[in-house]
Amino acid sequence: MEQWDSLGMKVAYQEAVKGFEEGGVPIGGCLIDDKGNILGSGHNMRFQKGSATLHGEISTLENCGRLKGSVYKNCTLYTTLSPCDMCTGAILLYGIPRCVVGENINFKGDGEQYLAERGCEVRVVDDAKCKTIMKQFIDERPQDWFEDIGE
Repeated sequence: MEQWDSLGMKVAYQEAVKGFEEGGVPIGGCLIDDKGNILGSGHNMRFQKGSATLHGEISTLENCGRLKGSVYKNCTLYTTLSPCDMCTGAILLYGIPRCVVGENINFKGDGEQYLAERGCEVRVVDDAKCKTIMKQFIDERPQDWFEDIGE
């Protein structure tokens, strides 16, 4: 599945940029199966839709539509930022075995460790573009960022 990491992160970052341009939180995601098929992608839509839960990973899963449980077992979820507790729970709920994270400097909760403890492979790629866009958002809109992470 590692062969699709570059594609997955590219799509996730493009989604983050789209979210930022829409006035939202620049966190994007992508779900790719083990054959390289993009099953869906999305970005944080909390501000655009007035939602309490549409984080980037949740938006990605929503945009995949209904899938058989077995499909998730052969996928990698790509996300531009380390997953929060809610998104970590969704990854575990659907049994997604692998999560590739763009960066965990601007935010790192307990999600990565919890995923690993539960058998999910976590790879952090330390992507400069992901760090830059997220830092810009946090610097420009700290109150919105704190709202997004529940602080």
